[in-house]
Amino acid sequence: MTRKSRRLALIASAVAVIGVAVGLVLFALRGNVSFFYSPTEYSEKAPTAGTRLSVGGLVKDGSVVKGADKTVTFTVTDTNKDVRVSYTGLLPDLFREGQGVVAAGVVSADGWFRADSVLAKHDEKYMPRDVADALKKQGVWNEGQKK
Repeated sequence: MTRKSRRLALIASAVAVIGVAVGLVLFALRGNVSFFYSPTEYSEKAPTAGTRLSVGGLVKDGSVVKGADKTVTFTVTDTNKDVRVSYTGLLPDLFREGQGVVAAGVVSADGWFRADSVLAKHDEKYMPRDVADALKKQGVWNEGQKK
């Protein structure tokens, strides 16, 4: 085997090993990828049932309904479009109507967004960056806004 062919074989095997490593990393992380949508983007893109994602915006006034067995339904809005969310579990203490929220979960076939985690803002000045950017794009949120 000539020196040139050995170098070519070494480079080809290195590329193959790197390709396999990247493939394994992507395969391992596929279940942890969660895309963020504002309610307007959610309605425009119409994700299919079973898609995992996060929806963020403001909890619409008058939309929180507490049901049996710790199930809560509410609406997330960016004042342009709304997303109906169902969550079973304990909500954060700061969760309330008119406040910023990010719900992570799965789109269901019946049109509801089934959240498995809900994050609420932790003080008057905090708003998750993705939510703030989406609301600023809609023209409904200013830095330092208090509700």
